Amino acid sequence: MKTILKFILIAAAIFAVSHYSLIPGIEVADFTTAVVVALVLAILNIFIRPLLLILTLPVNVLTLGLFTFVINGLLFWLVSFFVKGFMVSGFVAAFLGALLITVVKWILDMVLD
Repeated sequence: MKTILKFILIAAAIFAVSHYSLIPGIEVADFTTAVVVALVLAILNIFIRPLLLILTLPVNVLTLGLFTFVINGLLFWLVSFFVKGFMVSGFVAAFLGALLITVVKWILDMVLD
């Protein structure tokens, strides 16, 4: 039940980023689209993110793990190519959006676990 609640709250955070213009350059058509974005982002994080982390391990070690934020931004940007009704205007918006979603996920993990 906690997983479903986290999923819905992450979708709400994605919708809020667009609806309240917290980060310019991210647009979500409606809440249903935000749920689909959260689902596609979760799937990419399960299957693609580990491969990218392994491939970029030397860079990640050199940057003391900060390159992981770049990978998160790239995955967030990649979702915009798969989901109709979700638009990210560039890498900076994707990076900031992924950073905000990461902070929301971190807070949810602290509160709900």
